[in-house]
Amino acid sequence: MEMSQHHHPDSLLNVMNADRRRKPYSNPSSSTHSSKASVIMAFISCLAWLYVAGRLWQDAGNRALLSNLLQKSSRNLPRVVTVEDKLMDLGCKEIGRKIVEAEMDLTLAKSQGYLRHNSSSSDRRLLAVIGAYTGFGSRLNRKRFRASWMPRGDDLKKLEERGVVLRFVIGRSPNRGDSLDRNIDNENLKTKDFLILDSHEEAGEELPKKVKFFFSAAVERWNADFYVKVDDDINIDINGLVEILKSHHDRHGAYLGCMKSGAVVSEEGKPWYEPDWWKFGDDKSYFRHAAGSIIILSKSLAHYVNVNSASLKSYAHDDISVGSWIMGLDASYVDDDRLCCSSFRQEKVCSRA
Repeated sequence: MEMSQHHHPDSLLNVMNADRRRKPYSNPSSSTHSSKASVIMAFISCLAWLYVAGRLWQDAGNRALLSNLLQKSSRNLPRVVTVEDKLMDLGCKEIGRKIVEAEMDLTLAKSQGYLRHNSSSSDRRLLAVIGAYTGFGSRLNRKRFRASWMPRGDDLKKLEERGVVLRFVIGRSPNRGDSLDRNIDNENLKTKDFLILDSHEEAGEELPKKVKFFFSAAVERWNADFYVKVDDDINIDINGLVEILKSHHDRHGAYLGCMKSGAVVSEEGKPWYEPDWWKFGDDKSYFRHAAGSIIILSKSLAHYVNVNSASLKSYAHDDISVGSWIMGLDASYVDDDRLCCSSFRQEKVCSRA
């Protein structure tokens, strides 16, 4: 019995080894390696998430860009032309054709004298219509002219009885009906010495076209042998001008003035710059024309300007414009030195104001 109560040393060792196999062995260094691996995996997962989110964001932007491009390109694609579209197109062409025909009829009617405006003035033949340019800011100049060479009131009527009509020439304000227009209308009610060009806009960039509107309006309103354009910076000897006009009364197609030619200014920004300089040839020289402050056209030439005003080209300077219109016609050029205005009035009909 005593032998059975005492364990043998070998059996005790076997029991302890069995216990060690049942209990897992815990190593501190192994735990540390495990936590580092977890952090690395979490970081990699975060990077992967950011990458996926970025690609999704980029894909969304690309889709939006592609959608915009498709919308724009779809607008440029030729659409299907319906029967209604074709009829509308044909209608516009028909209207355009009728407009061209109406313009041709209008030109023919003007050439035959059917569109002369009815006027309160007499239909008797005048010697001349003189138009003195003026502007909205030139009221003091007009007062000075009326006090010097330009007749007023009854004297203006007496001059008309002699066959000479004299008017200040001005267009309308870019803002139609504003105070500028009203001031001119009020002044004209008192002085009755304006020719107001309703079709012309009184602005700096429109100045070269003013001469065309003046000749057209003057021809339609008055029946005269000569039509005279005068700048607003000169004084006129009316009697001397009348004598010159009478001396050429029987000349057909007369184009009178201080005839000159000169270099064309092609450098932008310089005085007298001509945007169409290239049209005047390699020598860049203007043709002979009535230069300066006085341009005189006989009735037939002024009538030509009126009839063809819609198609006549205007250059940067009105004297060049008129010269280009007359150059292709069978006109009589009259170069009179008395029409060359200067600071001195010796044997001149005009002088600088």
